[in-house]
Amino acid sequence: MRLQRVWLIYRADSPLALKEARRCADELETIGVTCVLAMSGLTADPFPGLLASEPRLPDLAVVLGGDGTVLGAARHLAVLDVPILSFNVGGHLGFLTHDPGLLRSEGLWQRVLEDRFALERRMMLQAVIQRMGDLHGSEGASGMEVGPSDHQEIHWALNDLYLKPYHEDLSPTCILEMEIDGEVVDQVRGDGLILASPTGSTGYAMAAGGPILHPGIDAIVVSPICPMSLSSRAVVLPPRSRVVIWPLGDASRQVKLWKDGSAGEVFGPGECCVIQQAAHHALMVQLEQSPSYYRTLSRKLHWAGSLLDSAPSAN
Repeated sequence: MRLQRVWLIYRADSPLALKEARRCADELETIGVTCVLAMSGLTADPFPGLLASEPRLPDLAVVLGGDGTVLGAARHLAVLDVPILSFNVGGHLGFLTHDPGLLRSEGLWQRVLEDRFALERRMMLQAVIQRMGDLHGSEGASGMEVGPSDHQEIHWALNDLYLKPYHEDLSPTCILEMEIDGEVVDQVRGDGLILASPTGSTGYAMAAGGPILHPGIDAIVVSPICPMSLSSRAVVLPPRSRVVIWPLGDASRQVKLWKDGSAGEVFGPGECCVIQQAAHHALMVQLEQSPSYYRTLSRKLHWAGSLLDSAPSAN
């Protein structure tokens, strides 16, 4: 990999992440790499400023933090095909990150320069809110054709997109009509709806009772949040599915779109949200020689916890 310019993105509320970012910058600059440091967090989004002010894109983004910091980087950098190398520095679960011990391993940057790594392609999701002025009369399951227009914002997510009621002073439930590939499939009554990628299947969707998908599979997991009907169940859709979500009810029943836990747009009855696979993938640098998704699950989710600290069975 060419390594002339690197962005070092560190978790905003972690002094340890800042310390490690500065150390990495010192190491990289000694081998002639130009480094830019920027903090990222709930109230600090460095990417619009970086993309507007930097003379060119980085060859690599090094992310020091937890999964949330990685998700923020992926939402902005995946569409630009910038590879992401992440380490769990000051984070929590760290499903998407390397062990911080690898950050101090000898010859780390030489490995990157010599292409001694794998590049994982992780499926991304995208969502577009269709306002009343964007909808055109057409034949179809909903009586509307929902097509993109130039002025609409595209919301990207590596983990998940979910829709929940917007107003706190009303009952925290909503009715969401779900249309898949032009066919109305269900009206979900409950606290909302999650649409997750395989990467995000171990996040909010799993907490809502959804299945775990291997990241090598491209698919979309749809999980109702606390549905009021036992018939509303999690489903797995082919990756090219086009899901349209219509809020039902009076004008006060607005819902809000969230992307990887970050706020999106608010919309209401008569409008819809179109969700589908993004055209691009997040490029994740994988340093481990023999990575195991199942080993990661066992460690992070504490599967067979008693076996991890004791002798294995005869199997």
